[in-house]
Amino acid sequence: MIKDGKPGATGIAAEQFDSGLFRSGLKINHLRLILAIDDHRRISAAAETLGISQPAASRMLAEIETILKAPICERVARGVELTRYGQALARRARTIFLELREASREINELKTGSGGSVSIGSVTGPALNLAVPAIRQVITAYPGIEINIQIENSNVLTRELLAARHDFVVGRVPDDLNPRLFNMVEIGYEEVCLIVRDGHPLLEKPVVDAEDLPAYDWVFQPPGTLLRRAVEDSFMSAGVRLPATVINTSSIILTLSIVRNTNAIAPVALDVANLIADNGTPAGEIRILKTEIPIRIKPYGLITAEGRALPPSAKLLYDLILKQGRA
Repeated sequence: MIKDGKPGATGIAAEQFDSGLFRSGLKINHLRLILAIDDHRRISAAAETLGISQPAASRMLAEIETILKAPICERVARGVELTRYGQALARRARTIFLELREASREINELKTGSGGSVSIGSVTGPALNLAVPAIRQVITAYPGIEINIQIENSNVLTRELLAARHDFVVGRVPDDLNPRLFNMVEIGYEEVCLIVRDGHPLLEKPVVDAEDLPAYDWVFQPPGTLLRRAVEDSFMSAGVRLPATVINTSSIILTLSIVRNTNAIAPVALDVANLIADNGTPAGEIRILKTEIPIRIKPYGLITAEGRALPPSAKLLYDLILKQGRA
């Protein structure tokens, strides 16, 4: 077996493993399972993603190891990790699925005579002030193009990029991912503000002190996300305790609904707040809270996967967003 990613008693050379990889009976579903395990680090979660039972996933994993004559994953404290052999297989599998997706895209474009398709992901603020204007230019110039866009936090988007579900993303590389897996061009900073409902008690104060904030409920992005960590760092820097009652969600719609109907406070991108807030208007349901607490979040940029070239339609949108950001 393999311990800590090093070959043990099996004595299997890496070149032997590689040379027999696709003459050994591996199937597409085997590759899907390996990628799901790599993404989720738990066999149960990987099985759920594939729509199969955990015993079926375990049997499939045993099939892979039997075919390759190499251990693919090992148990760790919080689930499972791929061995060096599993990591090699996952890396090749991502390339295979990317090529299959690109082949399907190219064949569809040849059949329909369309202007191509693009799949991107973006955090909310840049999606509003960069992606939307760039998309408007693209669809005006190339009316046959199809654009798919996912709005999420960077933790989700970068993993979707590695899984070849996006051509590129607009966001940040999370601290828990290897930066060597990506190419990133920084294009801007995202300002963050705090929003509350119209009529919130804190709106009576000209400027809200940091000490006033923990007394209220908060709506946060999920733990570990960059915006969440930036807000928590701001609290700690100000020497203020973290809020006791927290609702975690990545949905901006749910965030707005909670804020509108409670006294909860939520951190959001300033571009989002400006879009939804009627500042100074009695009928406005969402207001921006004036506070001196600084919320600093690292720059965002255009992120592509290392070693993966953009198709022409994606490169067109990428260049327009880059131009928009630098302008």
